[in-house]
Amino acid sequence: MKKVLYFATLLLCMAFVSCQKEEIGGTATENLAGEWYVQANVVENGEVIEDPYGLGRFKIMTYNTSANNANEIWIDDVKNFWNFKVKATADANGLTFSASSAQNQRGDEITVNITNGKINKNGGAQNNGSPADYITMDVEFSDDPGTIYRLEGVRYSGLVEND
Repeated sequence: MKKVLYFATLLLCMAFVSCQKEEIGGTATENLAGEWYVQANVVENGEVIEDPYGLGRFKIMTYNTSANNANEIWIDDVKNFWNFKVKATADANGLTFSASSAQNQRGDEITVNITNGKINKNGGAQNNGSPADYITMDVEFSDDPGTIYRLEGVRYSGLVEND
């Protein structure tokens, strides 16, 4: 009888422990991380030329590095624009990022400069009109010096109507 009582107590304790909910934390850069639909505009003499190459909207991604530091993120065009992936300096609280002569980790052996990188919470609108986080950055590639591409757009919503 003692064995049965012992095992019943043990099972009850195991059931209690296994039912406790664990809180899953985010990454150090979760405020900056996301999938984005952006358009590549060109900034020329202070004026913005909208989508001069007719690319339309395409997806880019921002995400934490494996070190999970709040002061660095990856910016990845997922082979949709210039075939680039670079590590940028970030301010997760200020929602800003930049890169100076960052070495491309994919594709051509080029460097990338990113200036004016910023995320504005609810600063944009989806195709259906709902508010969305907005991203903007000026990008210059070493194999196209002097041309400033302004990538800007909104966070991916997951809704077909916004694609």
